[in-house]
Amino acid sequence: MKQVFINLAVADVNKSMNFYTQLGFEVNLQFCDDDSKCMVWSEHIFVMIMTHDKFKSFTNKPIADTKSHIAALFALSVESVERVNEIVEKGLAAGGTEPMPMMDHGFMQLRKVEDYDGHTWEIFYMDMSKFPGA
Repeated sequence: MKQVFINLAVADVNKSMNFYTQLGFEVNLQFCDDDSKCMVWSEHIFVMIMTHDKFKSFTNKPIADTKSHIAALFALSVESVERVNEIVEKGLAAGGTEPMPMMDHGFMQLRKVEDYDGHTWEIFYMDMSKFPGA
């Protein structure tokens, strides 16, 4: 089985765990300790949030300042536009920010929400029957 693990450096692991829980992630306690938490989106997608010190143990490169620079965009698909709005609103209520308004591409609607550290998540719904040329 193929899986995706996204590893993120965060300033406050417990605060970030609460934020991701509000977005709809679940916590996998098997892979948690004081310096990291495993957040589960689906049976194939996991986000490891780690203190800066723990994250540094996996790389020789400096950690990007994601509050002022974009390192990556992480996109999660959901089943409806209503679900897009629900997740982003929960993220905003948990202290996240929305860096730009909803984008509507006709076949795809997406909103962005940033966590406390500036990691940007795109929550989107895509209806391929509306894709140009479909």
